[in-house]
Amino acid sequence: MKRLGLARAQDDPLSQAVRAAGWEPVPLFLTAMEATLAPPPVPDPDAVIVLSPAAARLALLPAQAPCLAQGEATARALAGRTVLVSATPRAEGLFDLLREQFPQGGTFLLARAERSREHLEQAAAGTPWKLLPWITHREAPVEPPPELPALDAVLALSPLQAELLGPRSAQLLRFAWGQRTQRAFLQAGYPVDGCCEPEASALQRLLSSRPTL
Repeated sequence: MKRLGLARAQDDPLSQAVRAAGWEPVPLFLTAMEATLAPPPVPDPDAVIVLSPAAARLALLPAQAPCLAQGEATARALAGRTVLVSATPRAEGLFDLLREQFPQGGTFLLARAERSREHLEQAAAGTPWKLLPWITHREAPVEPPPELPALDAVLALSPLQAELLGPRSAQLLRFAWGQRTQRAFLQAGYPVDGCCEPEASALQRLLSSRPTL
C-alpha cells in the first residue's frame, strides 16, 4: 500500500478518504496555525462567516453572533454556537447561504487566514452584504521542521505547504489540494502529479485513479 503524507491526523475525515482510496495516510505537519489575536472590526455584526476549523478555534468570536460555516468540519469546531452550514464547502456556497439567510443584506465579519483566496470579498463588493475581512490566524512553518517519514507521495493542503514540500519531495509524487496550491508548486519549479478540488470526495477519486501497489 502506498503511503501519502498529509497534514491531518489519522482519524480526520480527509485521512479516512485517503484510506478509502486504498492509500495509507501518514500525518505530516510542516506548518501550524497561529492566532493573530486581532479583535473583531466591529463588536456587533449581523453574523460571522467562518472559513475553516482553524478560524473557528482561534478567532475571538463575538459571543452572540450567529456563524455561517464553510463545511461540516468548521461547524463541528463551532460547537455550542448558532451555526448555519453551506450546502457546498466552498466560498461560493457560503455566499449563496449568506444571501438566502440575510436577504436584506447587513454587516458581516469574514474570519479568515492571512492567505485566503478572497472570493467572498470580490463577490460581495458593491452589494448590500458588507463583508469586513478579519485576519484571525496565519499559517507558519514549524521550526525545526520534522523529518519526512518513508513516503510514496505528499499532499499539499495550502500554498505554503507546497512551497515547503517542493524541495523535500524530489522522488515523490506531488498532489495539490486546489488550484492555488497547484500554482504554488509550479511557481516554485516542482511539477504536480495530480490536483483535486478541495473536497474529500475529490481527493478520494484522484487517489483511486492511481495504482496503489
